[in-house]
Parts: sequence; C-alpha cells; structure tokens
Amino acid sequence: MNARALVEYLAGLAENNNRAWFVMTKPSYDILRAEFTELVGQVIDGAAKFDPAVAGQDPKKAQFRINRDLRFSKDKSPYKTHFSAVIAPAGRKDPGSHYYFHIDQEGKLLVAGGCYMPPPDVLAKIRAYIVREPARFKRLLGARSLWSHFGAFADEGKLARPPKGFARDTPHIDYIRQKSFVVWSEEPVKGKQGAALTKAITAGFKLSLPLIRWLREATAGDARASDVAL
Repeated sequence: MNARALVEYLAGLAENNNRAWFVMTKPSYDILRAEFTELVGQVIDGAAKFDPAVAGQDPKKAQFRINRDLRFSKDKSPYKTHFSAVIAPAGRKDPGSHYYFHIDQEGKLLVAGGCYMPPPDVLAKIRAYIVREPARFKRLLGARSLWSHFGAFADEGKLARPPKGFARDTPHIDYIRQKSFVVWSEEPVKGKQGAALTKAITAGFKLSLPLIRWLREATAGDARASDVAL
C-alpha cells in the first residue's frame, strides 16, 4: 500500500468533495482501492495468527464504501475522506466484536477494537454480563497492555445517568453507562509502507484482544439480556 499516495488523494478529495472531481480522478482511486484491498487481506491474515476467529474473511467485503450516507446528515458532501475496514468473525456487520482501522486525509492511521454502538439487544447483553460477572470485568480493567496503549474506552454517547433498570450503586455503573465498548489509538501513517504498515495495524489489534475476548463472552448465547433490563 502506497500510504503517501493514498493520503495525497484523500487530501485532494477533501478539498474537492464533488462527483466531477471524483470521476476525473477515478483511475487513481481504482489503483488505491486495489492496494487497500491487498492491505486489508494482509491485515486479516496477520490478525488470524492470534485470533483464528477472523480467518478467511473477504477483504473486499470488509471495506466500507467511499460514498457517504446522506439521508440523515446536514453535510451533503458525497464522499468519505478516509479508507476504512472492519474485521470480525461474522463479517463487517457483526454486532458483537470487531477490529477496525482507517487511514484519513490528514495522514492519520486509526486502529480500534471492541464493539461500537451495538444494537439494543447486544448492548443489553454486555451490560448484563458486567453485572453478572463483575470479577471478569475487573480482570479486563486490569489488563495493563490494553489500557497502557489505548488509555480508556471511547465515551461517545455515554449516558449521563444509569440506564433504566440499573441502580446508581450497581458495581461498575460508570462503565454500564457506556453505549460503546471500544478502544482506539491514532498515529501518523507517514513512514509506514508495506509490511511496516500491516504490522502497525495488527499490533494494535492484538493489544485490543483482551477486550475482544471479553465481548465475545458477554455476547454469547448464555449472556442473557433478560437478566437485567435496559
């Protein structure tokens, strides 16, 4: 993957976010998309070495489209200014746990792992699991390599009050207020080409593995949402 060329293209797209420019530069886009597909395939292979559950994922299906969903957005810019992919056992729409990365127009590589804005039934399972297995969650909070690298959960959408059905003194209530259970980090993509870029992404994925494993336990069939109401 020629990361420098990708960043230059995305920067141009950010300045000229319209169909005419996109059509004019489509040959460049096609080359970069093919290179990114190859990168995603390498990342899947690398991640499968420590997480066999993601082995065999289709790198084309793991990617997000460049077109933005404009239905509920005031910003009518038609194109995203990053290339992104998500890797999960059940594919891109897997609601339970996933790895994610993108490269954006500012030259930043974002690497994430966890469960971002899950549907209500999945979120209910996660919250119920925290209540039912507080010791397991405490062990997750003690995973030093995870938190020393990522710092904390992303708190987008976090509730100001406990969700309905949870008392204020419920153990770990501050975490139960989360609407996502995801960690992420950013670093410059500059200087990362080929194997170095793949390694940077898979290294971040591996550091998020304790959270990924815990989420799979939480969202398994025996983690019943009915134990605790939303």
